[in-house]
Amino acid sequence: MKLKTLLMGAVASTAFAPMVLADAHEGERGRDGEVKIIYWQAPSIMNPYLSGGTKDVEAASLILEPLARFDQDGALVPFLAVDIPTVENGGVSEDLKSITWKLKEGLIWSDGSPVTSNDLKFTADYCMHPEGGCAQAAKYDGVKEVEIIDDQTVTVHFTEPKPNPYSALVGGQAPIIQAAQFADCLGAKAPECTEANFNPIGTGPFTVTEFRPNDVITMAANENFREAGKPAFATLTFKGGGDATAAGRAVMETGEYDYAWNMQLAPDVLAKMAEGGKGMPISAFGTLVERIEMNMTDPSPDLPEGERGTVAHPHPILSDFKVRKALSMAIDRELLVEVGYGQAGRATCNLVPAPVLFASENTECLTQDLEGAKALLEEAGWTDSDGDGVRDKDGKKLSLLFQSSTNAVRQDFQALIKDWWNQIGAEVELRNVDASVFFGGDPGSPDTFQKFYADVEMYANNFDGTDPEQYLASYRCGNEPKPSSQWQGENINRFCNEEYDAMLDELSRTGELEKRGELGKKLNEIITKDTMTIVPLVDRGRVSAASNTLGGVVLNTWDSELWNVADWYRKKE
Repeated sequence: MKLKTLLMGAVASTAFAPMVLADAHEGERGRDGEVKIIYWQAPSIMNPYLSGGTKDVEAASLILEPLARFDQDGALVPFLAVDIPTVENGGVSEDLKSITWKLKEGLIWSDGSPVTSNDLKFTADYCMHPEGGCAQAAKYDGVKEVEIIDDQTVTVHFTEPKPNPYSALVGGQAPIIQAAQFADCLGAKAPECTEANFNPIGTGPFTVTEFRPNDVITMAANENFREAGKPAFATLTFKGGGDATAAGRAVMETGEYDYAWNMQLAPDVLAKMAEGGKGMPISAFGTLVERIEMNMTDPSPDLPEGERGTVAHPHPILSDFKVRKALSMAIDRELLVEVGYGQAGRATCNLVPAPVLFASENTECLTQDLEGAKALLEEAGWTDSDGDGVRDKDGKKLSLLFQSSTNAVRQDFQALIKDWWNQIGAEVELRNVDASVFFGGDPGSPDTFQKFYADVEMYANNFDGTDPEQYLASYRCGNEPKPSSQWQGENINRFCNEEYDAMLDELSRTGELEKRGELGKKLNEIITKDTMTIVPLVDRGRVSAASNTLGGVVLNTWDSELWNVADWYRKKE
């Protein structure tokens, strides 16, 4: 098994000058005072198992850590584990049906209690609970059980050979939670554990001192952190909300903050901000794709609550492949890139644009074809029978509600796409939702991207590491958000395809790299080309901003962007 060699050829050059990691100044923990981070999408919860939102996963990564994570090159490196298990070192069984992890000696939680193998087993059981609605369930796809060997060692058993066993308990999306703190939070009780979900006990460099949902998190250095002299900062302020423009200015123009995430701004705006002299944009390509998800279920408010947006009610318009394809054909992706991202974006037809091994040569969507889209709708029976400019069929208008999170670039995209869809005869209502709510995962909110009470929605996400197996497994039948899972789940558009699921199973059993690549490409093409339930738009470079006085920053597109915050420090004049 040679998974350590996976997919290293995919990281593109940065669009802006990268931050260079300098040697951190030695000293006492907390010596550099306060560091201030701003995410214009405010965290709503500190438990990544109850939210698929990047802003929640990354905020939680300051507190909660996995056994191993992926570095800036996509290589797997140990965090809480002694080393990375492989077949060669005996950590992965010859039959590929188990992987054995060993914790580092002396690990303790921020409350002073020891980290044990019971915490590892509990974490897996927590996410795999049938009534839990775990947002990261795909990370545990194929896990049969986690067996405790001793206080420091567990073996993860798989239901069948698992050539890529590095998913459960690995990466920023699947960290370890404390069994004692979450003991009464299993299954349907998980969302009710407010104290644990807002103030998790962790092993990371910081601890929560106050969590104000959708606003501000204050943190303090974890006095029990395993590395002496780290973190360099005594306190951390994590501000949420506002917009990307204000966040960028706060770092690059006013110097009020040290780090701003996800500068989803036009390139000329970023360049102008950098002239402020307080900070600079940093960027790198990974697997972040701005896409449109087509809802395969009926979101109509006329349906009873509990049935709305569920697989029991297919979408009355978008269940037709020809309609989905026509909507995709009408989009000029190159113009979207020019308007929204410049050199920090690339038009794409793929949900998985990298690494090279998994990137399909799927380019059909890159040419806009408005006339072809109109003809396809005509062929599907959608005509403008009354001359009002909106197509109809069997008495139903081709009318769509198009939602996304509130952001200047996304609203520009919505306006352009609405115009193109209007040109082919679709009526479009635009809606934008505050990002903290949209990505918040609150099961009681009607406005989350998981609940998907719209016809189409636009957002971006990506996956930990360089192997997309778990990411593609998100779209397995049954993994859709629904009332019984507290509206958690990763199959956002409610896609279900037996051929797709069978191919996922084959991928999970396949170890030969070229064959894995072929299967990954086919899976990508099923959902983006053959069925077009997902309409990729832009392969986005990850763009953030860092203060000129902040040292140790290494931008990582393969894991949490805050993966090495323990190494950050204040540069000396």
